Amino acid sequence: MAPARAYIPELLPDVLSRTIEPGRVFDLELGLEDVAEAYAAMDERRAIKVLLRP
Repeated sequence: MAPARAYIPELLPDVLSRTIEPGRVFDLELGLEDVAEAYAAMDERRAIKVLLRP
């Protein structure tokens, strides 16, 4: 778990003013049947956040 709430007061004004771009949330998309591959990709740092689709 990341302490994301702790960064809100510092970063939200920059996001809202478009000074910084937070980027996409998911950087890899796989089918639900590939859940093992999703965990492997995150473990090997090939992906940060994986979206699993049914």
